[in-house]
Amino acid sequence: MAPPPVQSHRGPPPPQPSGKGEVADLKLQLRQLAGSLAPGAESSKRELFKKVISYMTIGIDVSSLFSEMVMCSATSDIVLKKMCYLYVGNYAKGNPDLALLTINFLQRDCKDEDPMIRGLALRSLCSLRVKNLVEYLIGPLGAGLKDSSSYVRTVAAIGVLKLYHISATTCIESDFPAMLKNLMLQDPDAQVVANCLSSLEEILSLEGNTSEEASRERESLLSKPVVYHLLNRIKEFSEWAQCLVLDLVANYVPSDSSEIFDIMNLLEDRLQHANGAVVLATIKVFLQLTMSMTDVHQQVYERIKAPLLTLVSSGSPEQSYAVLSHLHLLVLRAPMLFSSDYKHFYCQYSQPFYVKKLKLEMLTAVANESNTYEIVTELCEYAANVDVAIARESIRAVGKIALQQYDVNAIVDRLLQFLEMEKDYVTAETLVLVKDLLRKYPQWSHDCIAVVGSISSKNVQEPKAKAALIWMLGEYSQDMADAPYILENLVENWSDEDSAEVKLHLLTAILKCFLKRPPEMRKALGAALAAGLADSHQDVHDRALFYYRLLHHDVSVAERVVNPPKQAVSVFADTQSSEIKDRIFDEFNSLSVLYQQPSYLFTDKEHRGPFEFSEDLATLSLTDDAADGTLSGQRVEATDNDLLLSVSEKEENKGHTNNGHSAYSAPDYNGPAMGALIPTETAFSSSPAPPISSSLPIDDLLGLGSAVAPSASLKLNAKAVLDPGTFQKKWGQLPIALSLDFSLTPQGAATLTTPQVLLRHMQSNSILCIASGGQAPNFKFFFYAQKADDLLSATSFYLVECLINTSSAKAQIKIKADDKSTTQAFSSLFQSALLKLGAP
Repeated sequence: MAPPPVQSHRGPPPPQPSGKGEVADLKLQLRQLAGSLAPGAESSKRELFKKVISYMTIGIDVSSLFSEMVMCSATSDIVLKKMCYLYVGNYAKGNPDLALLTINFLQRDCKDEDPMIRGLALRSLCSLRVKNLVEYLIGPLGAGLKDSSSYVRTVAAIGVLKLYHISATTCIESDFPAMLKNLMLQDPDAQVVANCLSSLEEILSLEGNTSEEASRERESLLSKPVVYHLLNRIKEFSEWAQCLVLDLVANYVPSDSSEIFDIMNLLEDRLQHANGAVVLATIKVFLQLTMSMTDVHQQVYERIKAPLLTLVSSGSPEQSYAVLSHLHLLVLRAPMLFSSDYKHFYCQYSQPFYVKKLKLEMLTAVANESNTYEIVTELCEYAANVDVAIARESIRAVGKIALQQYDVNAIVDRLLQFLEMEKDYVTAETLVLVKDLLRKYPQWSHDCIAVVGSISSKNVQEPKAKAALIWMLGEYSQDMADAPYILENLVENWSDEDSAEVKLHLLTAILKCFLKRPPEMRKALGAALAAGLADSHQDVHDRALFYYRLLHHDVSVAERVVNPPKQAVSVFADTQSSEIKDRIFDEFNSLSVLYQQPSYLFTDKEHRGPFEFSEDLATLSLTDDAADGTLSGQRVEATDNDLLLSVSEKEENKGHTNNGHSAYSAPDYNGPAMGALIPTETAFSSSPAPPISSSLPIDDLLGLGSAVAPSASLKLNAKAVLDPGTFQKKWGQLPIALSLDFSLTPQGAATLTTPQVLLRHMQSNSILCIASGGQAPNFKFFFYAQKADDLLSATSFYLVECLINTSSAKAQIKIKADDKSTTQAFSSLFQSALLKLGAP
C-alpha cells in the first residue's frame, strides 16, 4: 500500500490586492497590532508582514506602510525582524525622510543581546544608502568591528565597504581602513579575515587613484608578512576566500627563488581541490611566480596538466568549458607539452556545441608529426556528423593542420575525399580550404584541380565557397579545359548574384583567364566589365573601371599587375596578435580567457581597474629633461599610425613560434617576448623579421635576465640632444638591431611606481628619455643615447623602446642604432643600468 502523500507545511499564497483598499486595510491592521502584547499578536504580525513583503516583491507600492512597519518592529521575533529589515532596506533610499524613522530602532537592535539580531540590524543600517544618515553609521560600525561575535564582525567588515560607497570621505576620516587591516591580521575567524581583505582591496584600489597614502597602503597588502600570514591560514578559508587570497598572492613579487619555491610548496595541495575556481587561481599563482624562470615554468606546465584534465572530465558542461578555455590558452602557449594528451580533447556525443568547438581548436593546436594521423582521422569522423556546425568546424580544423605542414600528403587526400561526399556544406568548407592549400602548396594544383573541375558551380551557393571556386578557375584556367565556359556562365547570371565578394573574384578570374586564353574569353570579359561598371556596389564598380583602364593603357602591364609570378604563402596571418594573446594570459582566471579578448575590449573604462591600459592612450608625455631643458613644454602626440607607436614595428621583430602561436614565456621558447602593453589592431609586416643577434647570452634569450657586465669600451654622452622630429624619423628608418626580454630585480620593480623614477635613474647613466606613457603596472618608454667619442656626428645615436610590466618584473627591449657594430656593447650598458634600479 502506497504511503499517503506528504502534506506541505507551506501556507497558501497571500491573496493579490484588488486596489488601494487592500493596502489601506493592511495599514489599519498594522497600526492596531503595533505595541500589542495580546496572545497571538506575533503570529498576526507575521501574516501581515508576509503580505507586505509579497506585495512589495511583485512590484506593488507599499511605501505608505513605512511608519507602521517601523512601529511593529519592536519585537524579539527574529523572523519579523528580518522581514522588517528587508522592507526598510527596499524603501529607505527612495524615501530618505522616512528612513530617518528607522535609525532609532536599528541602532537599538545593534546593541541587542542576540548576535544574530545585532548583525542583521547592522547590515540593514549600512544598506540604507542615504547619504545624510552616514553619521549614524560610524558608531555601530566601530562597535561591530570589535564585537565578540564573529558574525557581527563579518557583517561590519562588509559594512565599511558600503559606507565607503556612500561617503568615501567619512570612511577614510574615521580610519576604518586601518581598523580593517588590524582586524585582518589579528582576527581568529577566517571569514572575518576574508571580508576584511575583500573590503580593503576594493577601498584601497579605488582610493589609490587619487591618494598616494592609499597607494602605499595597497602596496603594503603585498608585503611578505601579510602574504605569508594569509597563506598559512589558507586551509581555513572558504573557496571564495581562498580565491581572494590567491589573487592577492599572484601579484606578490618574491625577493628570491627560494621564496618562490616556499609559496609553491605551500600551495601544492590546492591543485587537488575539488573547486575549479581554487585550482585555476592556484595555477595563476604558479605561472606568475615562475614567469622569469624558464625551466621551472615548464615544470609548472607539466604539473598543472593533470588537475586541469581532471576538472574538464568532471562537473557540468559550463564548468568544463571554463576550464577548457584556460587549458586552451596554455595549449596555445606550449603545444608540445600537451601533444601527448590529444585524446583528452576528442569530442563526446553528449557534449554541447561550445565545448566541442573549443576541443577542435585544441586538437588543431596540439597537432604535430607524431599525432597528426590520429587527430585527422578523428576529425574526418566528425565531418560526417549530423551536427552541421561541428562538421564545418572539423573540416576547418583539418585544413588548419594541413597549413601547419604536418603530413600534407595524407591530409590533402582526405580533403579531396570530402568533395565527393556531395553535401553542400562539406563541399563549401572544403573549397575554401583547398584554395588556401593551393596558395601554400602550389605543387598540389594538378591533383586538386582534377577534383575541383568536376564540381558544378550551380551546386555551390555559399559566397566564400563560390569565391574560392572562382579563384581556382582563374588561377589555374590553363589546366582546366572548361574554365572559360564556367566563368562565362557565371557572368550571364551576374544579376542573380548578391555577394560583392563573388563579383570581385569573378572580375579578377575572368581577366586572368583572358590573359591566358584570349580567344575564348574576349566576349565574357566585355560582358563582365560592362556588368561591373553598371553594378551598384562601389567596390565592384571601381575594380571593373580599374581593369578597363588598365587594359586600355597596355595589356602587358595589365598582365604584370593581375597575374604576376607568385610565391607560395609561407605563413597565414593569425587573426589575433601575440600582444593580445599575452594580454589575455596576464588576465588568467578571468572572463578575458572565456571571451578570448582582453578586458578593455568588453568592459567600460571606469571598470577596467588598475591593469587598464587604454586603447586611446595616444599621448606620450615628453620629459622635461629630455634635451637638457630645451624641449620643455612640448608634447609628442603619438597615435597608432605614428612611428613612435607603430604596430608594424611591434610585429616586425617577432621570432618564429611553434604552430604559429606566441611563445612569450612559454616553455617551448623560440623567440623574444612581445608583451601587450598598448592594445592595437593587428598589423603584419611583409618584410622578414631581422634575426636575433646570436651573440646574446642564452640566458638573456630565455628571459632570465642574467647579470650583464657593462662594456668598458663604450662611453655615452651625458648631454646628448635629440629633438622629437629627428627621433621619430630615425625610428621609422632604422631596422631593429636587437630585441630581447629582460627581468628587473624585485627591488627595481617595486621602485618603479611612476615613469619619472626610471627617467631620473636612466639619465644618471647618460641614457635620456624622450617620451613615456602608461600607468602601473604597465609602462612604455622611448630612450636615446649618443656615443661620447663621436659627438659631432649625427649618426652615432642609439634608440630604445622599452615596455615594462612591474607586476611580473618583465621588460621587453628593442634597440635601433646608427652603428650596429656597437649595439651589443650599448645593450650591455642599458641592461646594467636597469639592473641597478632600486639598488641601495
